[in-house]
Amino acid sequence: MTRDNIEISVVVPVYNSYATLPDLFRRLEKVLHELTGNRYEIIFVNDGSRDESWELLTNISLQNEKTIAINLTRNFGQHNAIMCGFSKASGKFIVTIDDDLQIPPEEIAALYQEIQKGHDIVYGLYKNKRHSVFRNLGSEFVQFVYMKTFDTDIRLTAFRIIRREIIVNILSYEKSFTFIDGLISWYTSKIGKVYVEHYERKIGKSGYSLKRLIVLSLNMLTNFSIAPVQIASLIGIIFSLTGFLFAIFFFLKKIFFGVPVSGFTSLIVAVTIFAGVQLLTLGILGEYISRIHINVNKRPQYAIREIVTLKRKIEVG
Repeated sequence: MTRDNIEISVVVPVYNSYATLPDLFRRLEKVLHELTGNRYEIIFVNDGSRDESWELLTNISLQNEKTIAINLTRNFGQHNAIMCGFSKASGKFIVTIDDDLQIPPEEIAALYQEIQKGHDIVYGLYKNKRHSVFRNLGSEFVQFVYMKTFDTDIRLTAFRIIRREIIVNILSYEKSFTFIDGLISWYTSKIGKVYVEHYERKIGKSGYSLKRLIVLSLNMLTNFSIAPVQIASLIGIIFSLTGFLFAIFFFLKKIFFGVPVSGFTSLIVAVTIFAGVQLLTLGILGEYISRIHINVNKRPQYAIREIVTLKRKIEVG
């Protein structure tokens, strides 16, 4: 079977998941064989794991023709690792799934069935989300920012199936920071959903803390939207107008009623407010300038150290 005949490619970003990988691989093999016969491939992308994940992936890939293992030079982040996997995928449909077994691999069948209805992408939404309270808060913040940034009511998850045509389009994006769901929304509105099971994480802990999810949201805003600059401009206009109206008010009081204007208190309040607004605006502009700086310097989206396939290791970096 050549790679040109692959029906489904599964891309798995891996980070410190040595304990779950054997079971994940076994279950992926089973469900993909049931769905496609031998027309599938599994692409593991090791995103700077600090445990024995890479050694295990190497052994799996050296013994299985349906598996490709990619080792990145360091931790680049989940979305960057998935983009790397996309670049090596050959399937008509590409599935992304986490490495922690919170989503049963068997649910791929539901995604595959739904995308046959003409969707370009189908998300697997969780019937009951089994994350911690703080992780759920961070996830909801990401959802809110995503919906506002891309003007959509679609909820997103890391469990999705995408048509190859969409993957080809988003691979043209080569900037350092990437947000896959945002890129997808640029190219299609034919988005479907199915509800899938979601279990508690039994081994290890998530790489997405509340802090990292908030940073992801802010990165999404500053890379894919000019809304923060527009908000800063609006705040500047509001405060400028407010200051102008207060100036007229005190001027009229002085002229027509002879009421003296107490200067020190009002001056301190005004300076504090306007200084805060200016610093906020400068901070937002600084975020955008830093993104431009990073992109101009062409910081890599990811870098591959080596690729392992059946009975073969390829040193890249």
